[in-house]
Amino acid sequence: MSALDTQLEQLILAPNIERADDFYAELLAAHEDLSKADSDAFNARLVLVLANHIGTRAILSQALDAATLSQEEIG
Repeated sequence: MSALDTQLEQLILAPNIERADDFYAELLAAHEDLSKADSDAFNARLVLVLANHIGTRAILSQALDAATLSQEEIG
């Protein structure tokens, strides 16, 4: 396994979203006027779309593990 392959199988936890504030505003706007149930369903669909885009099982498993950690534990 090359260094690039190893790097591609590591979950990025450091801030990495281009124009993060714009993305956050877009995410909040997508939830406007949704009921709690519709908002939850939207989040579930978004998670599945992004998981499909990532595709790599090792990274998806790392993401599941990271989601159980508190912000302090992540660093």
